[in-house]
Amino acid sequence: MPEHSSSPPELPVRLLNNPEMVDACGVRDFARVFRLVQRHAGVYPSMIARRCGLTPSRVGEVMAGRRELRHMDVIERIADGLRIPGHLLGLARRDWETPPVLAAREREPEQEEQPPDEDSTLPGTEVDRILAAAATGSPNPSTLQALRSSIQDYWKRDDEHGGEALRPAVVGQFRYTMSLLREAGHEEAKRDLYAVAAELARLTGWTYFDARQYSQARTYFTEALRLAKTVDDQAFMANVMACMSLQATYQDRPGDAVALATAAQDHARASAGTPRVMAMLSMREAFAHATLTRRREAHAALAESQRQFEQITADDPDPEWVAYFDEPKLIVDTGIAHARLGEAEVAEPLITDALHREDRANHRGRAFHSFWLARTQLQRGKLDEACHTAMGALTSASAVTSERVTGHLREFHAQLEPHRQEPAAMTFEARLREVLSADLSGSPRP
Repeated sequence: MPEHSSSPPELPVRLLNNPEMVDACGVRDFARVFRLVQRHAGVYPSMIARRCGLTPSRVGEVMAGRRELRHMDVIERIADGLRIPGHLLGLARRDWETPPVLAAREREPEQEEQPPDEDSTLPGTEVDRILAAAATGSPNPSTLQALRSSIQDYWKRDDEHGGEALRPAVVGQFRYTMSLLREAGHEEAKRDLYAVAAELARLTGWTYFDARQYSQARTYFTEALRLAKTVDDQAFMANVMACMSLQATYQDRPGDAVALATAAQDHARASAGTPRVMAMLSMREAFAHATLTRRREAHAALAESQRQFEQITADDPDPEWVAYFDEPKLIVDTGIAHARLGEAEVAEPLITDALHREDRANHRGRAFHSFWLARTQLQRGKLDEACHTAMGALTSASAVTSERVTGHLREFHAQLEPHRQEPAAMTFEARLREVLSADLSGSPRP
């Protein structure tokens, strides 16, 4: 029987792309296949026999030309044991060619949820009660500053590593803030704590969204809205709705995404939203229209986003949560909106330009944007460039824990289907399996 204790190493891509190897596989001339594998990959007959569930004598007879291998189950064992892609041997795609993390996943079932009007609807409320019993008096200014500093640190780490690992800390901070809020005596302190709690609830929802756990994300986004509404923070309500609009585009609910984005703009206008805020919200609307392939509406929203961005001044009282929407972000989001509309020739140079300017520490953003660039290049028939770009994206993707990143990788991988036999696609897939194997084993990445 073939070895199953661990996955056998893959053959060098240069061997799999070697015309002699391709020809030998195509006619199932295993004498030549085995000799090429021995010569170029150092896999000797005894190893071939062990990997493929054959006897050494049988392998020797095949290599000497005294025996042929024609049974389908034997050919499949050779493909799996030597890691020869199925298409080279006229077989269906082998299971090992698609890493489990990229396998198609069923959509999370949607559940009707009631808005969490009370804290008791949130997970772990017994911890809240314990903390509330321990808290005394109103928080002093240093406590509030520490909470705000923590939030800024969470934003940074979220970009660098993804939100999943941060969630326990963010949730704990949120519960602690809620306990302080219940004990706060001064109205000014309460308002400050409501603002902190609203952002921590939004950030918790964001970590669930990044993990594609959409029901939990909605629960915390809704709680963030409730907290912001309590102190009539219209601008922050717009921010939360923008997050919910983006989530709706990921859930293939573009109609909801449009409604949330336009409602967010209404709330922002009610609070005299700054040009940067309005530019960001117009971009969310553009994404939603682009998902619906409404070209006229999408282009109008993009133009409005650009117009608002051009009105930004250094003196604008921008809230801290919108600082991320800088010029590279405007450019890359404009490119992605065009890509969603199928306008790859417009999208490609925009995304390329933004990637050159983007902060290299923002691993998740760079992974997203690189996969979008690869997809636009593939749409334009630039297979080699697309695979090269996607291979570069793997470096950023492997640095974060984010189901959304994995989703973008999965989509690009699916788009490669018509090109599986091309050398560039085979090289990318080999590198992809190598990176994912290193991630799963915990071994150092090459």
